[in-house]
Amino acid sequence: MSHHLAERVAFGTIRHLSVTRLVSGYMQQIFVANAQVNNTVSTLDEDFDPQVDELIALFDNTFADTFNTRLIRGEDEPIYLPADKDTPYHRIVFAHGFFSSALHEISHWCIAGKKRRLLEDYGYWYCPDGRDESQQKAFEQVEIKPQAVEWALTLSAGRCFRVSTDNLNGAEPDREGFTEAVYAQLCQYAETGFPPRAMTLMKALQLHFNTAPVNAELVRNLR
Repeated sequence: MSHHLAERVAFGTIRHLSVTRLVSGYMQQIFVANAQVNNTVSTLDEDFDPQVDELIALFDNTFADTFNTRLIRGEDEPIYLPADKDTPYHRIVFAHGFFSSALHEISHWCIAGKKRRLLEDYGYWYCPDGRDESQQKAFEQVEIKPQAVEWALTLSAGRCFRVSTDNLNGAEPDREGFTEAVYAQLCQYAETGFPPRAMTLMKALQLHFNTAPVNAELVRNLR
């Protein structure tokens, strides 16, 4: 579930725009958060992203009591760790303090059932980078719902999103096809309802970052 992406970070009053660009021969949706601070737009490396602490506090304030779960800034690869004899609460550990990694790991937690949340990494074995074509297809299939949730969380935080195929050293992924599959799931969630914990966090993010609700109309307009 590794998810290391550089992001454009914008501060201030946020407006959302949607543009489609042809990048390296495939179509990607690029979601741009525009903001103005002293008439300039700030671009920061995620290593120095001050909003990571805000996200941690927001998540913990929302779920620490009700689900005994906290968001943890990690220094290495991400992992989910259930409570144990040494730590009395569940931990969503995200990679290298990256905002995008935090949202990605949270999205998996939002989908995992009660029994899964009692197991390290929800009881799943992660097939690492270097997957062949069949392994990559299987990986993408189980990533569709989490990344659709991540897309909604990202919009709620006023951030840029793009899918993660996470296979730099393996078979070339079908990025366009995967993006379309994740978008289709996002549309379905917007029509029928997001997973409950995802919806709770989306509302908290929208309130904190002053962003619009992720509803069917907004999602349709992304195209």
